[in-house]
Amino acid sequence: MHCPIDFSSLSTAIRNFNTMTSLPWSTFYSQTSESTAGSQDESSVTSTYAMALTILFTVFVFAFEHMLDERQANAYKIKEFPKMLEETVSKIDRENATSQKETSPDTTTTTADDDDDKKDDDKDAASKKKKLDKNKPILPQLKDKLNKAQLYGTDKINFGMVSALYNTLESVAFLLIGFLPYTWDYSVSIGESFGWTEQDNEIKMSLIFLGVTTVIGTVTALPFELYSTFQIEKKHGFNKQTPGLFFTDKVKSLVLTCVIGGPFAAALLKIIKWGGENFYIYVWAFMFVFSATMMTIVPVFIMPLFNKYETLPDSELKTQIYALADRLEYPLTKLFMMDGSKRSSHSNAFMFGFGNQKRIVLFDTLMEQVDDDEVLAILGHELGHWKLGHTLSSFVITQLYFGTSFYCFSLCYGARALDLYQAFGFDGVTKPIPTIIALLLFFQTIWAPIDKVLSFVLTLNTRRNEFAADSFSVDLGMSSKLQTGLCKISLENLGAMCPDPWYATYHYSHPPLVERLSAMMKLDKKAN
Repeated sequence: MHCPIDFSSLSTAIRNFNTMTSLPWSTFYSQTSESTAGSQDESSVTSTYAMALTILFTVFVFAFEHMLDERQANAYKIKEFPKMLEETVSKIDRENATSQKETSPDTTTTTADDDDDKKDDDKDAASKKKKLDKNKPILPQLKDKLNKAQLYGTDKINFGMVSALYNTLESVAFLLIGFLPYTWDYSVSIGESFGWTEQDNEIKMSLIFLGVTTVIGTVTALPFELYSTFQIEKKHGFNKQTPGLFFTDKVKSLVLTCVIGGPFAAALLKIIKWGGENFYIYVWAFMFVFSATMMTIVPVFIMPLFNKYETLPDSELKTQIYALADRLEYPLTKLFMMDGSKRSSHSNAFMFGFGNQKRIVLFDTLMEQVDDDEVLAILGHELGHWKLGHTLSSFVITQLYFGTSFYCFSLCYGARALDLYQAFGFDGVTKPIPTIIALLLFFQTIWAPIDKVLSFVLTLNTRRNEFAADSFSVDLGMSSKLQTGLCKISLENLGAMCPDPWYATYHYSHPPLVERLSAMMKLDKKAN
């Protein structure tokens, strides 16, 4: 009887698999010719393990973060309102009820005008059911939103896991097929059609390369952005964008990337080539100037391209904000309200500016979601970041990060990292390694584990700063209003009420709501 299994084909397949998986792993497309490969006596440790270790690290990070995502996904399945949050918010409601009794008159009268107002309120009841009622206790409203918040979180975390899986598979596939060397050679061919040469016009070739990779990255990310915006955010009532506005923003972003990113990349590459062995010092100075410049021009010239900024109308709130700024010696020169509702119903507030030209921006959605006193308390928190030096320290840390990373890059640049470049499909012998490729490979391989650790440390530091800014607002006498304001923002934005502690520690730059409320209540007890 004839055997149905072709053992010769099976053994061939096994040998091919062993060849593919044996070290060193090589790219499908490579610049390295057989003569160049043969000129190397033996593989170094770097050329043998670089590709495998990079892929294994990428997969490890995905697996670890996927484990955290699964924990958070399970947390979103909780149906019971968290007891600690219930106890905390109920205290806030009791305190608010007590303060309202103390400030409200003993008797009230109802007029015809009041009756008319009630009728109008009844007519609009259906449209206001989903919105926060500022005059009612917060806890019952939070409980009513628990299921919606859990569903919103579930949709986001499930989508995030799919997106992360795709990004990991794409990264690994691009490494194995030799995406970087192929795209570089393709960019060179485009440049040569203009009469440029790789040796004499490397920066121009690099800009073409960055343009090609930007277009590819935009196209591959587009389906995920569309789904997130027009499916998840729209489903849960947050998205306000039209497809036209979405794509207009995309076009504007790409144009700005070319107008600002192109000259920035060209200048950076020029400095690295011009600076010699100590180029990292000049790069560090350049990054400092560029960062400071962008912090100044982005809010003034670039952000208005996407949103409308109007001076906050004269009101008691405006007077109180300027008074608070004067009290803290914050040189506030302009106060704006931004049409955040143009794109989303999520809310925010931020500050910007250098020296004596400070400005504050309030989202119009924030103004709708919280009372004036709560807006003031939230700004007390934000001003606390400035007063406590968090804004300056964040800028300094960023500059130290740039300086350290480029110093480490200088130690691995050029001939010293030839084996690394060849491990990812580049020649390096008959063709010099482009500076932009050296940068990308450094940050994708050697610096990637360091960056992950530093990012986590910075996340922990940011959380510490958030507690400190809350404490600053408490010291200003705004504890009660900040607590209610945070509760309302969380309620309106369907924030996670049952976050997994591991997930929150790793991902959250802001502590969970219940932790912030509990910390402020402890400070209130100490003060009393």
